[in-house]
Amino acid sequence: MLRLAAQTLRHRTGGFLATFAALAAGVAVLMTCALLVESGWRHQGDPHRYGAAVAVVADRDLTVDGPTVLGETERTTVLLPERGSVPGKVAGDLADVPGVDRAVGDRRLVVTTTAAPGLPTTGHGWSSTALAPYRLVSGRPPRSDGEIAVDARLAGPTRLGPGATTEVVTGGVSRTYEVSGVVGTGGTASGRAALFFTDAHAAALDPHPGRYDAVGVLTAPDADRDAVLAEVRRIADAAGATAYTGDDRGIAAEPESAAARSLALGAGAAFAGYAAAIVGFVVAGTVGLSVRHRRRDLALLRAVAATPGQVRSMLLAEVGLLGLLAGVVGVPTGLLATRQVRDALVSRGFLPDDFTVRGGVLSAAAVVVTVAVVALLSAWIAALRVSRIRPTEALGEAAVEPATGGRARLVCGLACVAGAFSLTVLTGATDGQTALGAAMGMLHLFVLGVALLAPWINQGAARLLGPVLRTVWGDSGYLAAANLRANARGAVAVLTALVLSVGLGGTVWFLQDNLERQTVAQGREGVLAQYALTSGTGLPASAAAEARRVPGVAAATGVRRTSVVVPDRLEPQTVPAQGIDPLGADRTLDLRVRSGSLDALREGTVAVSTVRADAAGWRLGDKARLWLGDGTPVTLRVVALYERGWGFGDVTLHRRTLDGHTVTGLDDRVLIRTAPDFVAEGVLAELARRYPGGQVTDTARLTGELAEDVAVSGWLNKMLVTVLVGYAVLAAANTLVMAALARTPELSLLRLVGVTRGQAKRMVHAEQAGLLGVALLIGAAIAAVTLTTIVRAVTGATVPHVPATGWTALLGGTTALALLATVVPVTHILRTAPVEGMGVRE
Repeated sequence: MLRLAAQTLRHRTGGFLATFAALAAGVAVLMTCALLVESGWRHQGDPHRYGAAVAVVADRDLTVDGPTVLGETERTTVLLPERGSVPGKVAGDLADVPGVDRAVGDRRLVVTTTAAPGLPTTGHGWSSTALAPYRLVSGRPPRSDGEIAVDARLAGPTRLGPGATTEVVTGGVSRTYEVSGVVGTGGTASGRAALFFTDAHAAALDPHPGRYDAVGVLTAPDADRDAVLAEVRRIADAAGATAYTGDDRGIAAEPESAAARSLALGAGAAFAGYAAAIVGFVVAGTVGLSVRHRRRDLALLRAVAATPGQVRSMLLAEVGLLGLLAGVVGVPTGLLATRQVRDALVSRGFLPDDFTVRGGVLSAAAVVVTVAVVALLSAWIAALRVSRIRPTEALGEAAVEPATGGRARLVCGLACVAGAFSLTVLTGATDGQTALGAAMGMLHLFVLGVALLAPWINQGAARLLGPVLRTVWGDSGYLAAANLRANARGAVAVLTALVLSVGLGGTVWFLQDNLERQTVAQGREGVLAQYALTSGTGLPASAAAEARRVPGVAAATGVRRTSVVVPDRLEPQTVPAQGIDPLGADRTLDLRVRSGSLDALREGTVAVSTVRADAAGWRLGDKARLWLGDGTPVTLRVVALYERGWGFGDVTLHRRTLDGHTVTGLDDRVLIRTAPDFVAEGVLAELARRYPGGQVTDTARLTGELAEDVAVSGWLNKMLVTVLVGYAVLAAANTLVMAALARTPELSLLRLVGVTRGQAKRMVHAEQAGLLGVALLIGAAIAAVTLTTIVRAVTGATVPHVPATGWTALLGGTTALALLATVVPVTHILRTAPVEGMGVRE
């Protein structure tokens, strides 16, 4: 059968080209998603910062108990948005472990040097140099509060050496230091540059007094490593931290690597699921259509004594060979595409520079096998009817295909549609990622239901559209309606691909537009202040008080951006939050408080957005349990509920609640409102000069920056959705070309019985108009239901925003491509002499 299948492929290359294109494109799309997942799974960060430590005790994630199902408590681990810290006594406990030579506490300070302001740099205490280990290249260690040592990455481009001076900004204050020495690791290290204070000065600058960012464990040469690690893990567990060993030390050194890993795994897996569903629909439809178009050939084989098993074996062999060829083309294409995606993600700040595309063998094997299985299963299902008929009925049966499917198909289709409608209830009852997941499940069930019910949909549409087609196109419209009724089952793949294109594109793309629009609108309308004092290095808490003392300033509010972890119905969510000084906040911010008041915001209290409060089940006056960005659990009383959560974060805290629980301990900006007749430029510029890198900007500029940030964050979703929708649209065009070329004998026969070329063209145009109209109507209806449901659940808006240019481009582009994919091959067919066309193989 393999030889026969290979001969068939060689002599019918045109007929198999569409199937090969669908398979190869599907492999490339899935390979990109799978390789992104595999690269994220292999990414561990750079452990060089703790290269000499056998273990590093740090707090980088949070495990939260979820609901209990069947007697077992589900636990969810989330990355801490702010770096967690460990108590200082942990270092002492670890130092007492038998076999431990030293336990070194590492402080991590966010610093900026004026010598290299664009080079990411961190500050540490001198004793932490033993963890890399660093070695003095020149000079000596720092001995006073006015001295620092710098590493080679910082000294090289700035030419800082022993005796040189430089300004270092940390904690919102600029200080001048003398460089006492230069250190190096003797190897190549990635990540941030480092500088080192004395241990005492580093402790004084640390916004987390009495705590370390991490503690590294150095063992004695003759230590029992396994025993030491067991005791280290016990001490770490008791402190609520984690002991990182091996390559995992890179996550302790650079939690951003864990975030990048989570992003790659999450985005790759999520879009792999969407891509798998789309590829499954497309490949199944394309392969099934290809088999049905060969009914005459397969029936002839049955008539000359080929058994049903032999026919099915031949078809499976053909598709298997096509799958292997598609893998040969699709895997390298997916690899190149993944590298392009990686570069784009790095350039936009989603992934660190050291994130690399790794692996590929596992991804390639999984993707090729998955696509091949889908294709083989589709070919087997499509071949069942032709291969099971009796040889004496083969040729007659091949000429006319049943108009609809069986009872099982009808029941399954109705069940999918019913399940999709039931998910609208779940989507409306949840929010955030839960609502998004339910909505995407609803979308897939709708499309699957349409695919299963497509024969009945096409027949019903043909009957309803019959009078319209006859009125508009006359006799050609009559023939078109008859063809639509007779070929209801053959148009299933076309209808499914078009519905999927419009439904998926209209849902996900416009959802991102709605999120961006909501965020920017709330941010613009909720800021009452005219000016904002900002600094790239952060502002101390005293900046807001200083601004209030400026004559003519009516109110000033310091704002500290962060994230917190809050409970949800299914699993905890990391949500944006802000800490503010509520003094005069009602004159600088309008969060659109629905109940309660921001005046009651104190330590021990919290204000929450209405969407988040509904998701967590909080009401005004309730005790809300949540976790700050560094993992610290807090129970706060809800004193206000507000509506503008998208523009300002779902949680608003008193700024003192965040003291010691953010990386920098600094404010991001100070919002300033002045009297109407106040001339602000000169006076506020003087205020800005008191802070390193300080500047005063119009708050309208902040809104513009917010819009840019939201657009960048939405770029990833839009890029991947563009690929998936593009694949679905091209697959629809591919299917249309296949269907059009398969009609060569039919169109030739019509011309032989007197139908003119113009009448045949109008008949095809009428058929296409009917099929496109039904597909676009169903796809738009699915997108409207899904989009409205999720926008209402996520943003609270009743009617989603759909830009006119967006839906025009989506519907118009789909229509134009579909028409082009039909008109061009049909025009080519009609140029062929009818007698020659009748001899063309099906």
